[in-house]
Amino acid sequence: QVQLVESGGGLVQPGGSLRLSCVASGSIFSFNSMAWYRQVRGKARELLAVLNRGGNTNYADSVKGRFTISRDNAKNTVYLQMNSLIPEDTAVYYCKAQAVNGPTAYDYWGQGTQVTVSS
Repeated sequence: QVQLVESGGGLVQPGGSLRLSCVASGSIFSFNSMAWYRQVRGKARELLAVLNRGGNTNYADSVKGRFTISRDNAKNTVYLQMNSLIPEDTAVYYCKAQAVNGPTAYDYWGQGTQVTVSS
């Protein structure tokens, strides 16, 4: 069973930075992609950034230029560096790993970490 554990959330002032970490119980290189999402209560979960096995990245327009997804294969860890934070970035942030076996995709989620941007 794959387990993902996020950490690094907290309270930060507008304009500040945070780095989120997502540690996987197995090799992250075994996954086809890793991604970060966020969710505000009462709203749909929003895809923020994707990093595929080949190292290609994609970002949502809302975070492009401010957030960076990266990985450390040796530590089985994916990061989300968040800069220039604004109050609208306040949400619970989730890490997701996706494995693909033939026509079937398997998604694994972490438990989430709260990020609050406020003065």
